[in-house]
Amino acid sequence: MKIIRGQLVDLHQKKIYPAEIKIKKNKIASIQKVKDAPAHYIMPGFVDAHIHIESSMLVPSEFARLAVVHGTVGTVSDPHEIANVMGIMGIRFMVNNAQHVNFKFNFGAPPCVPATSFETAGAIISPEDIETLFRKDGLKYLAEMMNWPGVLQKEEDVMAKIKIAQKYNRPVDGHAPGLKGEDAANYAAAGISTDHECFTAEEALDKLKAGMKIQIREGSAAKNFEALIGLLADYPEQIMFCCDDKHPDELVENHLDDHVKRALAKGHDLFQVLRAASYNTVKHYGLDIGLLQEGDPADFILVDNLDDFNIQQTFIEGECVAENGVTLMKSTACTPINNFSCTEKKPEDFQIKAEGSKVKVIEALEGQLITNPLTLEAKIEDGLVVSDPDRDILKMVVVNRYKKAEVAKGFVKNFGLKSGAIASSVAHDSHNIIAVGVDDHSLAEAVNYIIEHKGGVCAFDEEERAIVPLPVAGLMSTSNGYEIAQKYTAVDQMVKRMGGKLNSPFMTLSFMALLVIPSLKLSDLGLFDADKFTFCKLLTD
Repeated sequence: MKIIRGQLVDLHQKKIYPAEIKIKKNKIASIQKVKDAPAHYIMPGFVDAHIHIESSMLVPSEFARLAVVHGTVGTVSDPHEIANVMGIMGIRFMVNNAQHVNFKFNFGAPPCVPATSFETAGAIISPEDIETLFRKDGLKYLAEMMNWPGVLQKEEDVMAKIKIAQKYNRPVDGHAPGLKGEDAANYAAAGISTDHECFTAEEALDKLKAGMKIQIREGSAAKNFEALIGLLADYPEQIMFCCDDKHPDELVENHLDDHVKRALAKGHDLFQVLRAASYNTVKHYGLDIGLLQEGDPADFILVDNLDDFNIQQTFIEGECVAENGVTLMKSTACTPINNFSCTEKKPEDFQIKAEGSKVKVIEALEGQLITNPLTLEAKIEDGLVVSDPDRDILKMVVVNRYKKAEVAKGFVKNFGLKSGAIASSVAHDSHNIIAVGVDDHSLAEAVNYIIEHKGGVCAFDEEERAIVPLPVAGLMSTSNGYEIAQKYTAVDQMVKRMGGKLNSPFMTLSFMALLVIPSLKLSDLGLFDADKFTFCKLLTD
């Protein structure tokens, strides 16, 4: 019998009182009020309502080692990224690896693989596969339904997947950036229960009124907390916290504890904040995660005070897995799986003939996944359209990693590079190779460095180059999470020395190929207008 004493933060009664918790066989055997108890606070552990573990560049077992330090005891995890590369094999890799640690991973069945028909992915997830993932693999929910036009148009494949989820009584996650009014209501009516893509309160309100739950996202690239946190006071039962995508360097620093601290600093009610960080997510998805009631799994955290919110200990199934900023979980060995078939590129492969005087440019925005479409004067040299670092207009390319194919080319603004190039095999959602650079030589060097390692994120600048190899599907490392965070920080700092001005250049880069987010993006098949959902010309007169 294990006994924990402290000030219990009771979300059910909305009270704080001294209590003694007895733990037997990994569950809470009893909770008793006492006259006196230590000054620290006992409260439910945090649960990320929507996250892609792959974006941490860590396999699930390593992600857990870092997350528990911040009071996270579980996640609702969409394995959409590895599914686009490896299909069901990739999903099962994630589930199997997660079983090596004492952490409450809850994986969903990704319905949009590939995310669109306008890109080349490494796999397809069919309605029959969704059925298998629910029936045989026991996955918890239908992951984000990115094809919101398909939902509104009641496309056969889309509706079949939603119907299967309903058959197995699984929640259906949404993904509908910018959707408002009647369209939002119809999207919700089709069975979509959540959305994590809202970037304005107005948009979120339409979805809330339609009955959807809103997951307030604050990740490494998409930062919507400030725009949406005001909704918590009026809709406390419909708000959850999530990160969506979190790079390793930031995961070392914080996770959902950052959401909680910031919400409390803005004066939000403690109980409402903790509901968004745990209770609402557990109840919505029906998770086997404790909420400090008798009979629950003994999942909780100890916090020293309600201002600084320093997490002293994290308990999962009654086991202390982190203490005073140190993980107590051990690393576990992992054998990589991958899907990489790409030949070396030459600088000439990236050339663009000047078949027009104006060029469409993707304007990347700090802290957002959406982009602005620009039409600007092209810089032309020797009959070729080239990068223009002086105007911060750089060439961007997407290279098919699955087969030999022509390189897709475009231009992007706001990366700020003055020399060299950066490249990555993390390019949502199909995870082809994406690169940005000031000249074709640098682009070729960076892309070939990724090909040589069969995945990674890298920077090239003539005399210097650096890479974080990602041998697991070109998305994740098998190494210690803290070591990967240090390596990633070193590459990120190199990009800053090259002139990079984005806070998280590789995370932003990874979303420049995400066709389901407006407005202008680049897939391996060409420049794509995400507003009209069609390809468009790069050059005009």
